[in-house]
Amino acid sequence: MAKRERVVRMSVEQPLWRALTAYRVLTMVYAVLLFASAYRQFQRPAVAVGYLAVLAVWTLATLPRVASATACTRRFLGCDLALALVGILLTPLVDSTERITSGGPTLPSIWTAGSVLAFALKGGWRWALFASTFVAVANVAQRGEITRDTAHNVLLVWVASIAIGYVVEVARASEATLARALEIEAATRERERLARDIHDGVLQVLAMVQRRGTEIGGEAAELGRMAGEQEVALRTLVTGGLLPASRVSADASRGALVRAVEEDGPEEPEGGTDLRTLLAPYACSRVTFAEPGAPVPLPGPAARELAAAVGAALDNVRRHAGEEARAWILVEDEPDEVIVTVRDDGPGIPAGRLEQAAGEGRLGVAQSIRGRLRDLGGTADLVSVPGQGTEVELKVPKAPRGRTHTR
Repeated sequence: MAKRERVVRMSVEQPLWRALTAYRVLTMVYAVLLFASAYRQFQRPAVAVGYLAVLAVWTLATLPRVASATACTRRFLGCDLALALVGILLTPLVDSTERITSGGPTLPSIWTAGSVLAFALKGGWRWALFASTFVAVANVAQRGEITRDTAHNVLLVWVASIAIGYVVEVARASEATLARALEIEAATRERERLARDIHDGVLQVLAMVQRRGTEIGGEAAELGRMAGEQEVALRTLVTGGLLPASRVSADASRGALVRAVEEDGPEEPEGGTDLRTLLAPYACSRVTFAEPGAPVPLPGPAARELAAAVGAALDNVRRHAGEEARAWILVEDEPDEVIVTVRDDGPGIPAGRLEQAAGEGRLGVAQSIRGRLRDLGGTADLVSVPGQGTEVELKVPKAPRGRTHTR
């Protein structure tokens, strides 16, 4: 089964950068229209026209610079803020005194806030505080005094930019936390899958070698003892496991990286895999297989995992009920789900034995059966009465509602 690594970049900032791009264009148009509506009141309109022309060209030419945090460099932010400050300080030279004292807008008007917001998105609230302080000083210098309107505008820019910068920092921290949580979940699911596969093969062989070596005695007993030690060590490894370190971008503003390993399963027949074809090989002189007369289609991965769970249940029958125990497999094709029941005539499971086995790291029921069904969005119910055998009922929904098979 082929595997490939899939890398996903998570960033809640990207919509904010797109909004900033639109904001800069709209506020540039607004500044031009505001000047055009009061053109006759300007003392030096030619200077204002020159500045607004530069502002328009700069805004349109630098749209790619505000498309993402990576493209928005410190040098660009410095030039952008300088252009806004120049526009504020030019206002007393080109506008009439009456308009300035009455609270008239500066040449760049509210376009200046876009420059400050770029600082907030790039570097957080500290960068926003830095940029908004320069804008505040320029506004006070332009008016010559601190008026109520000036104080109102300065405080508005300060609060808005610092708040957005703080939100961006919180979003970045949340992205890193979510990326770590997703990788822990992916690592846990992969460890559970490996544990099931190891239990179905290696651990059972080691347990058999230990048991047969003890029965034979001599040198075989020593071999069995070593196999038993390796079985315990391997069980400890697959039940504990190691979790990978969180993978986050070197530039936190670009978002968090989540890496996953996807498995390419075998090509699935049209309409799904017939579960009967996967369960039929389990039938033998000691195992009776009862199936519907029509195909029982399931998605390929779900059908294979369900068949593996049935195989694990039959392995438990042979190991705990003996080679002479009989077992029955019943497949029921319901409208919304598929039910597979595995029943045996063994001695049953003593009360508390399953919990004890899970505590010892034995994964037969916990992972090979219940773990597989949980990943498929189904359930595994086990009923056992001492002296009357054991029954395992496996239910898998036809419509996937469980976890995906991305590792």
